[in-house]
Amino acid sequence: LSICVCLQLPNKSLPLAVFAACVGGTFQYGYNISIINGPTKYVQNFINHTWMERYHTNISENGLTLLWSTIVSIFTLGGLIGVSIGGTLSVRLGRKGTLLTNNIFSLTAALLMGLSSTAGSFELLIIGRLLCGVNAGIALCVQPLYLGEIAPTALRGATGMGTSVFITGGILTGQVMGLKEVLGKEEYWPILLSTTFIPAVLQLIILPWFPESPRYLLIDKGDDEGCKKASHHRVAQHGTAVKRHQRCTYKVTHSKNLKTTSLEKDHFTLFLSFCLHSLQIYFYADYVFRQSGIPSERIPYATVGTGACECITALTCGLLIECLGRKVLITGGYILMSVCCILFTLTLTFQDVSPIFPYLSMACVFAFILSFGLGPGGVTNILTAELFTQTARPAAFMISGSINWLSFFFIGLIFPFIVLGFQQYCFLVFLMVCSLVAIYIFFVVPETKNKTFVEIQKDFQSFNKRKSRGSDGASSILLSTPL
Repeated sequence: LSICVCLQLPNKSLPLAVFAACVGGTFQYGYNISIINGPTKYVQNFINHTWMERYHTNISENGLTLLWSTIVSIFTLGGLIGVSIGGTLSVRLGRKGTLLTNNIFSLTAALLMGLSSTAGSFELLIIGRLLCGVNAGIALCVQPLYLGEIAPTALRGATGMGTSVFITGGILTGQVMGLKEVLGKEEYWPILLSTTFIPAVLQLIILPWFPESPRYLLIDKGDDEGCKKASHHRVAQHGTAVKRHQRCTYKVTHSKNLKTTSLEKDHFTLFLSFCLHSLQIYFYADYVFRQSGIPSERIPYATVGTGACECITALTCGLLIECLGRKVLITGGYILMSVCCILFTLTLTFQDVSPIFPYLSMACVFAFILSFGLGPGGVTNILTAELFTQTARPAAFMISGSINWLSFFFIGLIFPFIVLGFQQYCFLVFLMVCSLVAIYIFFVVPETKNKTFVEIQKDFQSFNKRKSRGSDGASSILLSTPL
């Protein structure tokens, strides 16, 4: 079967397509991570007041902690549910259709959390946070798929950076919205939590103007006419001529059930090795700030500084990724993070020796954020889209997303005990992980800059042949496509 399709997303439409996909996608994820931190005391007062009205007694300290922890951590459970169904939805509804449908969870969550105070029900907060997590899980799974499949090869890295840029932008926006000068006062907390509906409405307005992923229409659905229509839709809307891509060969392995070839198994092993580290940074910034002697009322402003720092580094990574390549950035990022872990340990060990060491600890936080944002924070999602074949890509995002959410929960649960057990040496655990991942990526991961998906597959195939020569390839259908 040989099909030749012509496609190029016009330059003017590409930033709009990225914005439309991300504003209701990973922006929501970052926003809902940080937005819950601002009204902590106010929500706890609301829980205590509601409990008193219901049962005519104050809630116990352990009960209050349990309910608050449930409100915060249920987001992680929702994310795990969302990422588990995201891959399936992306195949059944399409990439664009799934992103649009996903806003139902966000709008429902905003309504429930906004009404929780009026209704006197903290249960609505729990359900709302669960739905926010489902929304974020689906977005993290499907949005990088959509961006990776609509972008031209030469701009695929920069386009994929939209995921991390909007995550950090969402985190920073949530931190700013939670300040007392904005919506951080006690009477405003229901409004603050319900503002999650704004990005959802924006996506529902903008994204329908853009077509479905042509790769999905052609390869997953076998809809040649729909693929061409999606291409012409863009041309008609923006008045830009379609440039003919060069023909390339794409191998698709068919199986009634999803079977993973030896090549794809290597991909999964590879990706599992560096997706575990993507969320740890937000769990120890407050710890270092407290250890550095920053007054507790000033920590939110310092945290906004960390969010702004990572947002800037994500934008910088987007500018550098097509120049330096993926491998240099992600390997260099992990190496710099390893150095920061050593400096963390030293500055915390000599915290009382000199007044300068607390400030050095703060500098290490920002240096770690810079290293994370310039490398692993920005490149990981792009590599996931590039290292997998079309048929395996949704499953890859499901598995990697599940591990991300589990690591989110695991680090949040275990890190306080690591701090108690190792004290200032707790960062040596992260040093070991960062170092091992940097070594593994340096020796195993191929560079994917300016390469088609087929060329990336060939690089991995040659790597596999070096590992085990003479292995029989799976039966495949030859599909010629420029996508």
